[in-house]
Amino acid sequence: MKKVFTILLAALTMTAFVGCSKDNDEKKPENNEYTDTPRIILDTDIGSSTDDLFSLKMLYRYQEEGRCQLLGVVVDREGEDCAACADVMNTFFGHGDIPIGLERNGIKKPRVYIDYRHLRDLKDEDGKPLFATTISDYSALPEGWKLYRQLLAGQPDHSVSICSIGFVTTLAHLLESQADAFSPLSGVELIRQKVKCLYIMGGVFTSSEEPEYNFAQGPDFAKTFFNLWPKDVDIVFSPMEVGNGINYLKALVLSDLSGTDRHPLKYIYETLYDDAGGQKMWDPLTVIQAVEGDALFSLSERGTVTITDDAATIFTPSATGNCRHQLAGSAEWNSQMLQKIRAIMP
Repeated sequence: MKKVFTILLAALTMTAFVGCSKDNDEKKPENNEYTDTPRIILDTDIGSSTDDLFSLKMLYRYQEEGRCQLLGVVVDREGEDCAACADVMNTFFGHGDIPIGLERNGIKKPRVYIDYRHLRDLKDEDGKPLFATTISDYSALPEGWKLYRQLLAGQPDHSVSICSIGFVTTLAHLLESQADAFSPLSGVELIRQKVKCLYIMGGVFTSSEEPEYNFAQGPDFAKTFFNLWPKDVDIVFSPMEVGNGINYLKALVLSDLSGTDRHPLKYIYETLYDDAGGQKMWDPLTVIQAVEGDALFSLSERGTVTITDDAATIFTPSATGNCRHQLAGSAEWNSQMLQKIRAIMP
C-alpha cells in the first residue's frame, strides 16, 4: 500500500514543519505516565491494500489476549464502502461493537491498489450476504474526527496510542476542531491532554529524499497535520523502508488460510489479489510497537521532521525533538516480524 508516490506535487508550495519540531529551549516530552493496558485507536485507509486488514486482525487478537483495548476504528479513506469494510472485519471476527468513524471530506479518488470496497455487497449462491455486518445505516456513522473527540474525551490523560496506517485526513480535521459537546478543548489541546504517542506509517528516511504515498496523496491534509501536531506529544514513524523487508506472499497467505471457508482475507486473495510477489507488511509494524513496546525495534535518536514541497520527509536529530523513527532490520528480524503477523491467522 505504501508505495513511493513519484509524481512531484506542486500543491505544497512551501516546506511544512511537523508538530514534532521543537524549539531548543523546550524540554523533551514527559507525557507517558500511563502504563496500564494500551488503549488504541486505529486510523486506517482500509479498502485498498491488505496490510490494513492484517493490522486490524492483529488488534483483535491483542485485545482478546488482554494486551490492548481497541477503542475505535477511524476510516480515513473517504466513503461509506470503506467504512463498511471495517464493519465486515469487526463483525466477522466477533468485535461488531467497536465504533467506526467515517471520513466524508477527505482525499478525492486516491489511488486504489486492491479494490475490495464491495465486501458488504457480496452474495452467496442463495442471494444472502457473504459476510455479515453489524451496522445497518452507514450514513448515520459519525465523522471520524468527531469519533476521535468522543473517544479521547473519555480516556485518562496521556493514555491513548493512535496507530495511523493511512492518510492523515481525519487527523487534520481533528487538529482543526474546536470545543464541542464532547470536550471544551480544541483538537490540539485534546490531543495534548489525552494522547500518549502517535505511531504512524509514513515517511522515508533514507539517504535520498523520496515522496511518501500516505502524505503525497493528500498534500494539504499532510501540511495541516505536520503544522498543527502538538510539539510535546511523541510521534514514532514507521517509514516505508522498514516494511519493505517484510513480504507476506500470496501463496503463504492462502496456505495459512487453507483450513477456512468463508473468510474476508481468503476471498480477497483468491479473487482480487493478482500479485504473486506478495504484500509488504508496512502497517502492522505500528500496531506491534504500540502494543508490545519499543524493545522489539531499533529506533533512531530523537529529532524533528519536516516535509518538503514534494512530500518527502526529512529527519533532523535533536535531543529535544519528540520524533523518532523505526530503523530497517536484518533478514532475521524481518522473518521474526512476519512470523508474528502470521501467528494471528486465521
